[in-house]
Parts: sequence; structure tokens; C-alpha cells
Amino acid sequence: MAAKKTDEPQGTTDEPQVTTEMVATPAGDARITWHHAPGAHALLAASHGAGGGIEARDLRALAGALPGLGVSVALVEQPWRVAGKKIAPAPSTLDTGWRAVWPALEKAGLPIVAGGRSAGARVACRTATELGAKAVLALSFPLHTPGKPERSRAEELLATGVPTLIVQGGRDPFGRPEEFPELPAAMELVEVPYGDHVFGLPKSADLDEPAALALITGAVTDWLPRALG
Repeated sequence: MAAKKTDEPQGTTDEPQVTTEMVATPAGDARITWHHAPGAHALLAASHGAGGGIEARDLRALAGALPGLGVSVALVEQPWRVAGKKIAPAPSTLDTGWRAVWPALEKAGLPIVAGGRSAGARVACRTATELGAKAVLALSFPLHTPGKPERSRAEELLATGVPTLIVQGGRDPFGRPEEFPELPAAMELVEVPYGDHVFGLPKSADLDEPAALALITGAVTDWLPRALG
């Protein structure tokens, strides 16, 4: 599908530049918000979950931290979100939108790490091998629906076929770290203590939101060189 107009870059030449790009897909128009890294050596492409958009705290933190380390970040808004709808469509429709955006991501000419949070993580896992992603970043992977651990999505996660980092809140009702199966050598799991599904923290936690976000961005920046070889 053809990409549409890209906004003029924002920021100075010494800062990461931010542009937006609309991409037509069979499910409607998707939007990419590019956080360009000067002299980038890799690209993290990440999408949002079924209950929110790219304003999620973890996605914002990564978009703020990685460009300064030479990794561009492309935050992808699925067509349902761009259209202003409240409810995400079926997983197959999410996959369709993601696949159609991929050629626009490839135009950057960089190794691509496919990522996302929650439903977006599932999309990245399901399509990684097919699309040629070098690695997968799964933020708050929804291992099961709350209260139904018997309906595990572990098979979906384990089938990525590429190096995979899972970042999971310690009290995520969609799957706590200890609920995950034994992972193969190419997969790593990092726990955010006390974090819920959106990495929110209780007042009783002995770390605050900046510390939790620093843990997430630190884990990702530590893992990326290993994942990309």
C-alpha cells in the first residue's frame, strides 16, 4: 500500500526529528510517528494495545530514549485507532494492518525490531518470521485473559522464531512473570516489580514511575545489541 504525505521534521539537526506518515492499508489508514535517530543503525517499530494508543508510558519512554543511542523508533497506530474507534478489531485485522505498514518501515533501510505492547506485542510475535523482523520486543504480553490462565497464548509467543525480549509487570493480571513457561535461549524476560498491565505502580511500591521506565528502557538498550548480533 502506498504511503501518504509525511510531515515536515520537527526539532533541530542536532536532535532526534519527529515526523508522521499516513499509510493506506486494507483495514484503513494507519499512522506512523517516526522518531528519527541521527546516524541510526537500527529501527524499533512498535504498536499499541487494544485499550490505548502510542501515548502509553512505555512507548513514550522508548521513543524518548532510543534515538539518542542510534536507534530510530516508529510508533505505529493501527487503522481502528486512527479512525477514532473505541474497540480494536479481530487479531487477523490487526495483522493485516501491520503487514501493510511494513514496507514503509523497510524504506528506512535499517534492521527492524518488531515490537508492541499487549495486543501489539501479539501482532509482532505472530508476524515476525513472515515479515523478516530481526527481533521482537513484547511489552506486557497478554499471556492470558485475566482470571483465565488455562487459556494460554504461550504458543503464540514461543513461535516468534527470532530473539525476543518480554518486559512484564510483576502484578500484570494478563500474566505475571512466574506464569510464563520455560523460555528458549533466544528469549529473555525482564520483570518490572509491582507493575500492572500498563506498568502502573501502587503507592506502596518501593520504586516510582521514572525508575520503572528507566528499568524498561535500560533493559531494551541492554538487549538490543545481543538481539541484533
